[in-house]
Amino acid sequence: MKRVLLKLSGEALSGDKGTGFDEATCIKVANQVKEIVDAGVEVGVVIGGGNFWRGRQSNTIDRTKADQIGMLATVMNCIYVSEIFRYVGMDTLIMTQFACGDCSVMYSKDDAMDALKGGKVVFFAGGTGHPYFSTDTATTLRAIEIEADGILLAKSIDGVYDSDPATNPFAKRYDKIHIQDVIDNRLGVVDLTASIMCLENKMPMYVFALNEESSIKKAISGDFNGTVVAVD
Repeated sequence: MKRVLLKLSGEALSGDKGTGFDEATCIKVANQVKEIVDAGVEVGVVIGGGNFWRGRQSNTIDRTKADQIGMLATVMNCIYVSEIFRYVGMDTLIMTQFACGDCSVMYSKDDAMDALKGGKVVFFAGGTGHPYFSTDTATTLRAIEIEADGILLAKSIDGVYDSDPATNPFAKRYDKIHIQDVIDNRLGVVDLTASIMCLENKMPMYVFALNEESSIKKAISGDFNGTVVAVD
């Protein structure tokens, strides 16, 4: 793969703490990404906000406002992880769909493509910039826009299962599954909007556990312990 969109789970970045950041985890991620960037792979990044905020679990806050808080949580995540990436020797750029002072620049496909081709890791922060759309949707949207070869979904779980392995000890993990089957069976790899976008735009996904050794590097090579969500 020449260009990828890496989706990082906010919860996975928090390590065992479950909230905030685990710096050791973030440095491990950064070192892996540096290796693939040094090998010539162009990398865009979207990060979820679940290590700070999950507004949809709240019944007391207006949905639009809750989603806006979530967008800002992803901006905080991108600023932090971007700095970790710089610490290990990469050049980065943070882009948002809304003005965010000097924390980011406004998103433009042309500018993003120029940055990627110039060797920068581009962080797409703030989701789509609109409520009612998740970072899953932002991930697929940006992957399609930058013409990525695939989406790398680094999660706290090691692939796609036929049921929730947290509650079903007999849950079966798929090595490969078609996106149509994901949609038909509501398997929740990403939300339904994102799944349909992947189907219509033939955007494959590679789902794996972030905490497994060299998981991002292995996903690039295809030799990984996870699930390929196929579109052909």
